[in-house]
Amino acid sequence: MIEIDHNIFLFLNSLHSPFFDELMRIVSLRTVWIPLYLFIVYLLAVKYGKRLWLVIIFAALLVVLTDQISNLLKDFFERPRPCHEPALAGLVHTVGGKCGGMYGFVSAHAANTFGVASFTSPLISRRWFTWAIFIWAVIVSYSRIYLGVHYPGDVLGGALLGLTVGTALACIFVKIGKSSGAWTK
Repeated sequence: MIEIDHNIFLFLNSLHSPFFDELMRIVSLRTVWIPLYLFIVYLLAVKYGKRLWLVIIFAALLVVLTDQISNLLKDFFERPRPCHEPALAGLVHTVGGKCGGMYGFVSAHAANTFGVASFTSPLISRRWFTWAIFIWAVIVSYSRIYLGVHYPGDVLGGALLGLTVGTALACIFVKIGKSSGAWTK
């Protein structure tokens, strides 16, 4: 499995150009997505009105959980990032020499983006939004492979973590609303 992950990584990481180097570097920045996050808050405010505060609390909990669980898993598995892997020395394309911390399993970017997608999608419940937010999560996650800082397995693990936490919190949020009658008022 590890060899397959290395081979897929090396193939995907080798598909680079100066244009995509800069594009993927920008895609991977968390601050560049602030306008998207504000748009999501706007959509949620339109739907939930005065109850937006509860959505914000759940969203904050989502990010804390996905981020911290990602860090715990990195420390537990201690799988070196591709750019720190001695067996891949000289084969990994990085952008600007940036590599990140020593360990990469699981990708916090993938966990956070897939968490946001799986949490907000059922709350906003618009087909166009679901497609767009999951495409965004895939692109951000792929950027981590492109930049040489995560294996596909790291990204897949992060995506599964984000999907699990995001879906669980969305289910709890909806259940709270239905049981209290808050979403019918």
